[in-house]
Amino acid sequence: MMNRFTNKTVLVTGGNSGIGLATAIQYAQEGARVVITGRDQATLEQAKTLIGANTIALQNDQGDIKAAAELARTLTEQGIKLDAIFLNAGVAKFAPLPDIDEALWDQTFNVNVKGAFFTIQALTPLLNPGAAIVLNGSINAHIGMPSSSVYAASKAALISFAKTLSAELLPLGVRVNVVSPGPVSTPLYGRLGMETAQLEQMAKAIQEQIPLNRFGTSEELAKTVLFMSSTDSAFIVGTELIADGGMSQL
Repeated sequence: MMNRFTNKTVLVTGGNSGIGLATAIQYAQEGARVVITGRDQATLEQAKTLIGANTIALQNDQGDIKAAAELARTLTEQGIKLDAIFLNAGVAKFAPLPDIDEALWDQTFNVNVKGAFFTIQALTPLLNPGAAIVLNGSINAHIGMPSSSVYAASKAALISFAKTLSAELLPLGVRVNVVSPGPVSTPLYGRLGMETAQLEQMAKAIQEQIPLNRFGTSEELAKTVLFMSSTDSAFIVGTELIADGGMSQL
């Protein structure tokens, strides 16, 4: 077991389930003090137990613009500086063009884009030199999948931030990159607003498009995030790393 994060503090937004939780667990296994955020207090407490004693769990809704300042204030009061941030919190609502309403649009962009941006803005003063920010993107930004238009556009915005914010934050010694997963088996799939039969049909159709012929796992994505937020990737800046079993590549 490597210990790349000994004596380091990392923050994972949406660290109470799926890729976020898997990443938080791996950070802790490599010696980090881990701060996780999420909307649901009960799952935050469960996650804290899974991650370990050196965990701080904070209820925080990335879709609420005031939440970013509150998070920064709480961390500042506790004297916490950050060595890595994994901006993982996000929503995925899929619907065909005629069915998309303003509420779906606003929820998606408020959490995935606005929330992510203002979280970075609020936390920048708390970043140690050499810190890394990893954004959770998606190959949906590239592949033109039907019913994913709003979600895909929100992830394309994050990929753009990796470049522009890298340029702005490099003088502070901070790197920004994106990890864009393909299909991963996570609880998010249960929250797409579809019936079970619809979901199973969609999953089967998606799996047939993956050259590896399987979904990725949260643990695989977590390993990728740890690499991108450790000094192992110190020469990688403003880049998108795609982990999708070849789906968007072959």
